[in-house]
Amino acid sequence: MPELTAETERWRSKLFDRIQNPMSCLDLFDFLPLVYMYAKAADGRYLRANRVVRRVMGVQCESQIVGKTDFDFFPPAIATQYVEEDRRVIASRQPLTDQIWLVPNSQGIPQIYSCNKIPLLDQKGQVVALAGVKRPYADSDVPNAGHSRLLKAVQFVTTNYGQEIVVADLAEQAHLSASQLHREFSRLFGITPNQYIREVRVGVARHLLESTQQSISAIALATGFYDQSHLTRQFKASTGITPTQYRRTYNPFEHVPDLDD
Repeated sequence: MPELTAETERWRSKLFDRIQNPMSCLDLFDFLPLVYMYAKAADGRYLRANRVVRRVMGVQCESQIVGKTDFDFFPPAIATQYVEEDRRVIASRQPLTDQIWLVPNSQGIPQIYSCNKIPLLDQKGQVVALAGVKRPYADSDVPNAGHSRLLKAVQFVTTNYGQEIVVADLAEQAHLSASQLHREFSRLFGITPNQYIREVRVGVARHLLESTQQSISAIALATGFYDQSHLTRQFKASTGITPTQYRRTYNPFEHVPDLDD
């Protein structure tokens, strides 16, 4: 694509300088129902987050998120992943494009999203902040062949996570052998099919722990785990804390006396 001429660039810069509040442009992101948009300072504190991000974090207004970090809203293992990726952008001073993330919907079911982040520089060329957007992988422009058949396998997991699922079930959905599915799934999404099954189940369990008073053993059975002990092991591997610790931290209504096995 041809670059802007110097004259056009000067005209555009002067016009933006005349806008009373340039950040008001970001208000438009509140009207995109499936797109996550946020901006953070280089130290990880949030500067801006659209309505979709605020919903996932459980806050109503922007004042409840500005100045806080991922560790204020997410379990340690998950927050650490977000921060480490932010640091990669800051250290490289380069955009990070088409990264795959699992993002929960309103029922807590992790959906596959494509993430893009850019560094924001000050007048001296130093990274002072970064901005990012996430959108559903199915709607992205990621140039990988065969992704549509894998999305059928993804949909099968998000629909049947409460039942017994084996990789052969997903392979059948994608019309691939189990080994082909494992290879293609790992290449496209950066995790194995079994890891994705676990993350979907843990994501729904997180949502139920946050929003209900169901016992942990009942949540384990509802989300496809063998029993409470199985849920506890998988949950801690994913989030860094146990289901009981998670509930005590993120459920504002009641501390239930379940004990993790």
